[in-house]
Amino acid sequence: MARSGNKAAVVLCMDVGFAMNNSLPGEESPFELAKKVMTMFVQRQVFAESKDEIALVLFGTDGTENALACDGQYQNITVHRHLRLPDFDLLEDIESKIQPGSQQADFLDALIVCMDVIQQETVGKKFEKRHIEVFTDLSSPFSQDQVDTIIHNLRKFGISLQFFLPFPVDKEDGTGDRGDGNLHSGHHGLSFPLKGITEQQKEGIRMVKRMMLALEGEDGLDEIYSFSESLRQLCVFKKIEKSSMPWPCQLTIGSNLSIKILAYKSILQEKVKKTWTVVDARTLKKEDIRKETVYCLNDDDETEVPKEDTIQGFRYGSDIIPFSKVDEEQMKYKTEGKCFSVLGFCRSSQVHRRYFMGNQVLKVFAAKDDEAASVALSSLIHALDQLDMVAIVRYAYDRRANPQVGVAFPYIKDAYECLVYVQLPFMEDLRQYMFSSLKNTKKFTPTEAQLNAVDALIDSMSLLKKDEEEGTTEDLFPTTKIPNPQFQRLFQCLLHRALHPQEPLPQIQQHILDMLDPPTEVTANCQLPLSKLKTLFPLTEVIKKKDQLTAQDVFQDKHEEGPTSKKFKTEDGEAHFSLSSLAEGSITKVGSVNPAENFQVLVRQKKASFEEASHQLINHINQFLDTNETPYFMKSMDCIKVFREEAIQLSETQRFNNFLKALREKVEIKQLNNFWDIVIQDGITLITKEEASGSSVTAEEAKKFLAPRENPGEEAAALFEEGGDVDDLLDLI
Repeated sequence: MARSGNKAAVVLCMDVGFAMNNSLPGEESPFELAKKVMTMFVQRQVFAESKDEIALVLFGTDGTENALACDGQYQNITVHRHLRLPDFDLLEDIESKIQPGSQQADFLDALIVCMDVIQQETVGKKFEKRHIEVFTDLSSPFSQDQVDTIIHNLRKFGISLQFFLPFPVDKEDGTGDRGDGNLHSGHHGLSFPLKGITEQQKEGIRMVKRMMLALEGEDGLDEIYSFSESLRQLCVFKKIEKSSMPWPCQLTIGSNLSIKILAYKSILQEKVKKTWTVVDARTLKKEDIRKETVYCLNDDDETEVPKEDTIQGFRYGSDIIPFSKVDEEQMKYKTEGKCFSVLGFCRSSQVHRRYFMGNQVLKVFAAKDDEAASVALSSLIHALDQLDMVAIVRYAYDRRANPQVGVAFPYIKDAYECLVYVQLPFMEDLRQYMFSSLKNTKKFTPTEAQLNAVDALIDSMSLLKKDEEEGTTEDLFPTTKIPNPQFQRLFQCLLHRALHPQEPLPQIQQHILDMLDPPTEVTANCQLPLSKLKTLFPLTEVIKKKDQLTAQDVFQDKHEEGPTSKKFKTEDGEAHFSLSSLAEGSITKVGSVNPAENFQVLVRQKKASFEEASHQLINHINQFLDTNETPYFMKSMDCIKVFREEAIQLSETQRFNNFLKALREKVEIKQLNNFWDIVIQDGITLITKEEASGSSVTAEEAKKFLAPRENPGEEAAALFEEGGDVDDLLDLI
């Protein structure tokens, strides 16, 4: 397709005549294959954010719509879309709106219409390249009268031409085969039999060869592609091409030496550009969304506060420390501006690769057209290279950026020389971890055979293939030629969602998975070392030993049948102990650390009445909810579950049901929707008469209780207008 580079004007010229829809049983028609190739090309341009403009011309249509149509000339040719940037509208047109016609048209006439589109629609615009790409099966009759004129004008206006056919074309005799499933690396090769090719198509192939040879000589035949070859080449989304902008600065060494430099980003971590736009879910329009931000106090009335009366605050323990914009500006490190200053020099062996950090690598050159800077920087680069040393540099992008410390090492190539800058860590960025030695365990000391087997496995997994005879090295897994799979998957899903908004997202495309698989040669080389490893490191099944005794089993009460022993039991009849309860000593009230356990102990050992213990528990539940934080929500849930269990056991169902009703009113007024979602998820509802005889709530009523309400009760709202939440909630119970 059109080569990447400068801005180009591209016209896609597609044959939609009735012959394009013919196909052998079980095969896709040339029409569908052409649409696939065009779709892949356009989607690559869309996601690569290309500045190329694309037009679409159809020939073989039932109607006629072009500027040259008159006196019965250039009929059944339609300019479907004029030159403009590619977008999803064009993809949708190719996907659904373009349908086979019932007519045929001369593909040479279509070429003239495409040339006219380029000539008329590039006026006043700057395009470095102009392309016409023709998708046809060459089944339509054509007139050769204007061939020489077409070739002359294509040369004159610098328009390149490419053909995409259902079959490959051979260089020697110009024949092809209808099916090219056996095609391997290239679209040229051995002569293909004439099976499935009509006389009209043979004549068309000869015409295509004549034009391409006249335009570009022998190389012109390389611009004739088959559909299947194009699909293989276009199955990967195109990378977003960005040019690195120069960063001018002064490289300073001490106070007297200064060199004008230009730095370019050589390597930069690529991140997904998420330019999401919030739109109305029904109309899908951005204009229908209105955002309004209101600041309120965290009180019962949620008093509104003007934005100018707010200030930033940071939580420090239980306190919130105010921190204004003035404080933030004073705290910021102030730098004088952009900086690339050498702090000192050291041996290159002292800067270990493990210290490299940051998300970019800079290449530093001398300023253009500055001979003094070029000589000075070249001298520095060669001196560092000869002495095997590097420069430690202070780097600051501008006065707003935090300064960095990094290393600049010499990089000398035949075509150019420069300094390469990589960021280094500060002392605070380093983490020192201590691990015990693996050599101290004699039981697991490996044998010499085991060590050799692991070495052999590592050697077999090498991704570099060395040819000792020719002295060359081949990379079996060239990462520079593998596109980012995250981008490929994202673009695939975005394209599918744009064209099929109601369908689920597709599976990951197979070619994405295939490109991440290890090379087959490496996989084959690993088989023998792996079999040796299995033999030298046998796996034996470990038989589970008896369950170990716990502290509870060891220190259990040996005199539990004595007259003075007392033991409270859970529903399973076993005592419940925990280290936290032992640490608390004798429990006399419900605390805030383990409120659920404290409540259970108080009511079961009857150290407090159920009413008193439940009041204390409710106090803590309300305090937890006032924090409006998820960890405290979970702690509240533990308390509510225990409250419900004990209420059923001790026939206090009405007390719990009253509490839960009042709790719901508070949740609605305080808008603690996240907490109530947890309650619904855990199924905590009113105690029914099926669970306890003292309850009058049916199962249907308990189910409806958890259902969302249309309007919160006004009585509950009035309840919280004055006074404390906790006291009012307890009074209601």
